[in-house]
Amino acid sequence: MSSATEAATHLPEPARADLRLEHIMAALSDPLRLTMVRKLLLESPDTDRSCGWFGSDRPKSTLTHHFRVLREAGVTRQQQYGLERRSRVRVEDLDARFPGLLNLIRAWTPAD
Repeated sequence: MSSATEAATHLPEPARADLRLEHIMAALSDPLRLTMVRKLLLESPDTDRSCGWFGSDRPKSTLTHHFRVLREAGVTRQQQYGLERRSRVRVEDLDARFPGLLNLIRAWTPAD
């Protein structure tokens, strides 16, 4: 496990000005990704979380793919700590570019 003092490396992501609604909506169109973003917003808005935190029964490779899609669309920010990647929602950037979008995600209720 990484130490708290280990330097993190930011993974590539679009700049705030380059965020495109169609890319964000495409990333959020997958129910698993939408659920992941909602969980981050509701349970951990200020803390980077590793894929293990989500408690998913999906293979790690599948989760890695979903996290990459969210990051490349600009929904999340990922940092690399040694071998571990941690994610968080880009709340300030998304609120600035698309006011109200994150409130819709927070209010969304997943189907059973």
